[in-house]
Amino acid sequence: MSTLALMLAAAPAAAEFNPAGELVRVILSLFGIIALIVVAGWLTRRLQRRPGMGGRRIRCVETFAVGARERLLLIDADGKRLLVSMGAGGTRTLHVYDGDAPAPSEPESIKPLPSASDLLARWKRRS
Repeated sequence: MSTLALMLAAAPAAAEFNPAGELVRVILSLFGIIALIVVAGWLTRRLQRRPGMGGRRIRCVETFAVGARERLLLIDADGKRLLVSMGAGGTRTLHVYDGDAPAPSEPESIKPLPSASDLLARWKRRS
């Protein structure tokens, strides 16, 4: 069989194009990709919240941006609490707190964010 005969034999199969089926396939693929992104985000957040810290001796309690490249860090190290500054000039210990570091407290209850309909209702009342 020649190549022309093979191309003519394959031409009717290529002519059967179903646009609705292709649209459904593309939409399902898009939803699948979005679901993968959401699952990956959830999984990374879940893995970052490791309870117990596994016996670590150094832990960053809190950070505070002072400038564009300068930060203050509150660090627990071997039961002591240190205030450290980090910036372009290097890292310096500003203060070492006396006594043991306080025990971690229970997190305050965080109010849930209002829903989109609540926000729209508030916005309509104001205007």
